[in-house]
Amino acid sequence: MRHRKKGKILDRKVGPRKALFRNLAVSLVLYEKIKTTKAKAKAIKPIVERLITKGKDNGIASRRNLLKYLYKESAVKKILEELGPRYKERKGGYTRILNLKRRQGDGAEIVQIELV
Repeated sequence: MRHRKKGKILDRKVGPRKALFRNLAVSLVLYEKIKTTKAKAKAIKPIVERLITKGKDNGIASRRNLLKYLYKESAVKKILEELGPRYKERKGGYTRILNLKRRQGDGAEIVQIELV
């Protein structure tokens, strides 16, 4: 039973799933919008919002916390220097998910997740 369990499994083991989420988070931060499946977008949304909230406080502790999760230094730099000040007055809801189409091969819903 999965009572009170959080997060999506996406038919992957723990290591590859964490790597997938980290890669998607880095891509979303750097490019500000990505196309992916609906399940992946819904799974990554709270992760990215937490990272941006940490980036609002431009200190050494927040930089180290972001470096723990994100693979690229450029993503951390962008969060601290661009996204943190941009969303300083906003209390949350930094991302939006837009439905695009269904994938030809397997019919999976393709969405675009972007920063507001």
